[in-house]
Amino acid sequence: MSGGENLKRILDQICRDKGIDRALMVEAIEEAVRSAVRKKYGGKRDVEVQFNEELGEVEIFRYRTVVDDVWDEETEVHIDEARKFVPDIELEEDLGEKMESVSELGRIAAQSAKQVIIHRMRDAEREVIFDMFRDREGTVVNGIVQRFERGAMIINLGRTDAILPRDGQIPKRSYKQGDRILAYLQEVRHDSRDSQLILSRTCNDFLVKLFEMEVPEIAEGIVKIIGAAREPGFRAKIAVTSTESDVDPVGACVGVKGARVQNVVQELQGERIDIVPWSPDPAKYVCNALAPAMVSTVIVDEDQHSLLVMVPDDQLSLAIGRQGQNVRLASKLVSWRIDVKSEQKHEYREYRQKTAWISLLIENGVDETAAGKIEEAGITSAEQFAATALADIMRIADLDEDQAALLKLHIANASEGAEELFTVPENNGTDEEAEV
Repeated sequence: MSGGENLKRILDQICRDKGIDRALMVEAIEEAVRSAVRKKYGGKRDVEVQFNEELGEVEIFRYRTVVDDVWDEETEVHIDEARKFVPDIELEEDLGEKMESVSELGRIAAQSAKQVIIHRMRDAEREVIFDMFRDREGTVVNGIVQRFERGAMIINLGRTDAILPRDGQIPKRSYKQGDRILAYLQEVRHDSRDSQLILSRTCNDFLVKLFEMEVPEIAEGIVKIIGAAREPGFRAKIAVTSTESDVDPVGACVGVKGARVQNVVQELQGERIDIVPWSPDPAKYVCNALAPAMVSTVIVDEDQHSLLVMVPDDQLSLAIGRQGQNVRLASKLVSWRIDVKSEQKHEYREYRQKTAWISLLIENGVDETAAGKIEEAGITSAEQFAATALADIMRIADLDEDQAALLKLHIANASEGAEELFTVPENNGTDEEAEV
């Protein structure tokens, strides 16, 4: 096989295997040889490099100006010398001469050419990979574990490799070379000198995509995953809702005999998954999110974006979870700060009494400002109010004598145990929920 045929074969194979445009590779080779010529002769020579497709070789031509008095042999040629090659050439015209072959440029020049070709090949390959995968960012890809580098896993995706960093790996499972693996394509980088494709198995989106793959109702848009929170390899929570009243979103995700959710659990190496119904009401939503714990009362603070959750004494450890895991995941899921307390906590009793007392005042015609003044004056119960002089009530609440007397009468007759402002509906905990 001739050298020309060999170069053409190598060029065609590289373009086919890497998916690189052949014209780009030819341009890279020409640039590389041009660089090698400059390396050997300097940049003074006017040279032209062309890839001869017919011969399958790179041709190098040197151009010199025809003169009758030569000052620089690198750029000029005497007319008598030039007419030996081109009999009718005239002064000031350019004479093109074919130079030696690429193999004669020398080791240093050849090394320079090799570096240019490799650089251009990598640039072209990066562009190919970016074009191939940019539309697949945010999807689940299937690959084979190729090797391990400083804790990261290199995953072969067929045409190229991707990297699964250490923080993207589920801690409880170890893979070995040759294992097949699913991962979420988190990022496709354009100009990265390292790996362009970044994978993850620990992000929330991977959990969501796995459910999309397992649950047809999610893929069809009937069931929607509103939120997800994970502690990879240990426990996760997702909140689901349905766009159709006759479709149970939790049941759809669980599947017959738990088949659908079990497939996701197996892929996540046994990660426990709670599937709860989403609700636009934060109090109701947090009750669902804290499942399997039962909640008795939720106090919503819109300004602070926080929820004070009261649970029975025997439910406190369940609500908080092992090392705070349950309440931590619930907080991430609802995106509110959650403070879980036992019903018997002293501070809660005081808060409940204060809330009930102000509610009682408002229900009996006292505006919020006046009710606040009464509470600030240290009158925090019906008994204290009854014992307060009428003149003091008139002064504190800015009431006339008749209004103050009527208010004292109403408060005295009020039944004990006024209703609280923020309570969970009685059917709390009856909503369908799934726990794996």
